[in-house]
Amino acid sequence: MRLTVLGYQSPFPAADGATPGYLLEVEGKRILIDCGSGVLAQLIKRCKPYDLDLVLLSHLHHDHLSDFFILQYALLMGKQQQKRIKPLSVWAPSEPKSWFQKLAYRDYIQLESITEEESLEFDNLKISFFLTDHGIPCYAMKIEYDGKVILYGADAGPQTDWTRMASEPDLFICEASFLHQDLPIQPIGHLSARQAALAANQIKAKSLLLTHLYPELDPSLLKQEAEQVYRRELWIAEMGLEIKL
Repeated sequence: MRLTVLGYQSPFPAADGATPGYLLEVEGKRILIDCGSGVLAQLIKRCKPYDLDLVLLSHLHHDHLSDFFILQYALLMGKQQQKRIKPLSVWAPSEPKSWFQKLAYRDYIQLESITEEESLEFDNLKISFFLTDHGIPCYAMKIEYDGKVILYGADAGPQTDWTRMASEPDLFICEASFLHQDLPIQPIGHLSARQAALAANQIKAKSLLLTHLYPELDPSLLKQEAEQVYRRELWIAEMGLEIKL
């Protein structure tokens, strides 16, 4: 498995940046996980948008899906130019309903709703979904392939129960929206870098990728905060970062 960071900032992108989006490549298949602002321009550096095999949207907040509506147009053009025949399989939470309905687009998309009750079998991949602590339905994703496990945490607050999702994942992708000293008094469905590191320790993650970073905050400060708690392999997200498992 190869994971490429296409976007990692939130709630808006920095210059030449992008909000959350990740390309997972396995056995020649291309899976897009979230599709925030600026993600499509980064994806095109690696593959044509109409060559995607699967899209997974963790939740329907704008910073995670705004470029999806441009992807719809790319699929339209791909079909008109006979570069794509099959509809693109897209999985997303069914709430908020008004936004879920907007994801459908003629016969270019096969839209499926995410629930905790079922997992997705895609070729030799198994993808399981788990609700996180967030303002709207948001799903972490456990991705299993050939004995390796990626846990994508999506957006998640401190009440998220990570222990029911995975034990010793090879890679834990976790948001670090704040420095711990800047956490709001009332939790709002997001984590500090310290809380992300503690969560990684709790599930004994073999490596940790900090993401969902505020674009005006020095990312090295977030990394330093996490390193005080988490002693294994640690990355801070950046544009084009590739992690191979």
